[in-house]
Amino acid sequence: MVPSHWAAASAQTPSRRRGAVLERAILEAALDQLGTVGWNGLTMEGVAAGAQTGKAAVYRRWPSKEDLVADALRSGLPDFDTVPDLGSVREDLLELCRRARDAMYSRPGFALRSVIHECDTRQAERFHAVIIKGVVEPTLKVLCEVINRGMERGEVRHDAANGYVFDAIPAMMMYRSKICASEWTDRELEEMIDQLMVPLLRPDGP
Repeated sequence: MVPSHWAAASAQTPSRRRGAVLERAILEAALDQLGTVGWNGLTMEGVAAGAQTGKAAVYRRWPSKEDLVADALRSGLPDFDTVPDLGSVREDLLELCRRARDAMYSRPGFALRSVIHECDTRQAERFHAVIIKGVVEPTLKVLCEVINRGMERGEVRHDAANGYVFDAIPAMMMYRSKICASEWTDRELEEMIDQLMVPLLRPDGP
């Protein structure tokens, strides 16, 4: 029988983590740090403490703060590969906006915004590929599929598949989020789709 004081000591000592389990804990801690103290406040020491590991374990895998944050963002970015098909371009765009809104206010979303808003130009270049590959390109691909499907149904004018139209929703959402501090309620999303996107896309629109 194991002595009671040995059992208590064992219960208080965290199990030793290695490999993917430890790496996941470190990446999660980095996302937490970005969401709470931001890019400028994030330190490798703080991440190590959040992951309940030593600083050496962090540096052994990621030699710099930029390397760590880039991998943390990649691991946490939402999946925009699934294209909604709810029967109309209005409903499809509205569902996409809800997903984007929820992603913006998720933990990875707060982390990404802290990087975008706080990094200087040199630092921002380090994350350019992460943002383009992980956010911009998947979003544009889904928007393109929704609009092309709307064309096939006769809901969307045939010259609507262009960069200005594709930029409209992301630009509005980022502007209202960053400049106006709007959290985009469901009603506001519906108004944007009904007052901006539907008139812009319909065959008798601009």
